[in-house]
Amino acid sequence: MTEQYLDNHKKVVLKNGFTVIDSVFTDDEIKKIIEVIQNADTSAENFRKSDDLFAVRQFLKEVPEIKSLVFNGNVKAIIRELFGEKYFVVKSIYFDKPETSNWYVAYHQDLTISVDKKLKMQGFGPWTTKKNQFAVQPPLPVLENIYTIRIHLDDTDENNGALKVVPGSHAKGIYRPETIDWNVETEEICKVEKGGIMIMKPLTLHGSNRTTDGRRRRVIHIEFSDMELPEELNWSERIN
Repeated sequence: MTEQYLDNHKKVVLKNGFTVIDSVFTDDEIKKIIEVIQNADTSAENFRKSDDLFAVRQFLKEVPEIKSLVFNGNVKAIIRELFGEKYFVVKSIYFDKPETSNWYVAYHQDLTISVDKKLKMQGFGPWTTKKNQFAVQPPLPVLENIYTIRIHLDDTDENNGALKVVPGSHAKGIYRPETIDWNVETEEICKVEKGGIMIMKPLTLHGSNRTTDGRRRRVIHIEFSDMELPEELNWSERIN
């Protein structure tokens, strides 16, 4: 991956709010990642298991041996060239939507961050608390600063719930889905091959349709920032 190649993707992300980069992981690397996940101890409360979803919150902390596999040379180069030298992990999730899963996710922006405690702070709110995990909507500059990498462990297209996005919507601040003017906006389906990644700004309006062909979709979702939070507040999952 040359600097020119990655610089082109950086320009696309800044313009559209997302980009797809194929062949970031080899088939062998994906196989090893899947093996580590399958062998993980799933008894902790951050593991969620149901008929239509298997998910792990604070994924990199719960499955620490995955880190060396996820952050291969390509991913490190992508973070350095597209985000910057000072970016660090602030959130990580793994989810597996199996063949029986048929979720529909309406258009939305990712408007909250995960933090270590709840504080009264100007510009931060509303708050939510779930199993001693705190989430809050921060001021807009914090959200604008975040990048998300979605690592795809399966081929994903319009038939098995690939993300659909509104290009350029990340640059319009808080954008309520009910106000989308489809005379102005366009929709794009983000096909990602197994071993590829999607990079997205969390303010990009995104959603997904129901699966129609019964193929599973496994994704590792990691968010990055280079901003320190004010006062006593800390990112709950910070990993340098």
